[in-house]
Amino acid sequence: MNKIFAARWLNDKQVVFGTKCNQLVVLDVQTGQLTMIPSLQSSDESFPASQPCGIHAISINPSGTLLATGASHTNDIGIYRLPTFDPFCVGECGHSDWIFDMEWIDDEFLVTGSRDSHIALWRIDNVDESRTSRMSCLYVPEYAIKKPLFSRPCEKATKVRALCVNRCRKIWSSRLTCARENVCMAVSEEKNLYAIGSHSFVTLLDSRKKTLQPIPAKNRDRGLFQGTEQAGTGVGLVMFYDLRAQKYLESPCGHPCQLPVGQGWLRHDENYRDIFFDTEYPNAIYTHCYDDMGVRLFTAGGPLPAGLWGNYAALWA
Repeated sequence: MNKIFAARWLNDKQVVFGTKCNQLVVLDVQTGQLTMIPSLQSSDESFPASQPCGIHAISINPSGTLLATGASHTNDIGIYRLPTFDPFCVGECGHSDWIFDMEWIDDEFLVTGSRDSHIALWRIDNVDESRTSRMSCLYVPEYAIKKPLFSRPCEKATKVRALCVNRCRKIWSSRLTCARENVCMAVSEEKNLYAIGSHSFVTLLDSRKKTLQPIPAKNRDRGLFQGTEQAGTGVGLVMFYDLRAQKYLESPCGHPCQLPVGQGWLRHDENYRDIFFDTEYPNAIYTHCYDDMGVRLFTAGGPLPAGLWGNYAALWA
């Protein structure tokens, strides 16, 4: 499998993750068993896909009954029933390019963002024959094909890389001071605080005070941020930031509190031998998530250069 881009805990012993090679996998963290989930196929009406980009997002609705992720066609979404992963529907014709992120607004409505600079709103309810068609074949269970309620461009955006939902419904916009590769975002609804990860900074945005606070990443590395208090980077580290003290956590002896990642797995193919053989590249952390109890952290990713094929995953307790 190639790089792991997205992951979510399903329960206290299972994590589901998606890869750059478009595989959806359930990992049993107690036994190490991997279960491959078949991708859902789009219909012939879907927009032609460009070069596949893999699964960049996984989102579970608030009641835990539906899981949304990328479909086999990387411009579309696939919806599965939980906990069985039975196919529910495919959402198509909402985007003309790769889908980078998706978030449930509630149990019925889902929003997606794409490299085509559009966001799309989907209603994932019981099958409505007026808006859906059906597809099935000998080897694929029957499921619905849905179209979005609407798809609209984001002003001044060349692509939509990250989404998050804040139910406080406060409307405010601000230009970020760190404009290079803003690729991930998280929100704390309790604090009304957003965190945006970019190439060299994590920016904290307080929507109540309407303030921005850029936090330089250690060594100006890639701050792939997936939470409001911890950050995974592109140099093989997971770091922790103290929001009250406004500094990275340190041990009593003054050393930074950080989790170094392992070597993972790397495919020594022709591309590796011709271009990357004499250079070491630590694994980037593309995704991480805590379990419901907040005592175990799953981290995953792979080698940072696009030309390298490999993966990394770890469980911290």
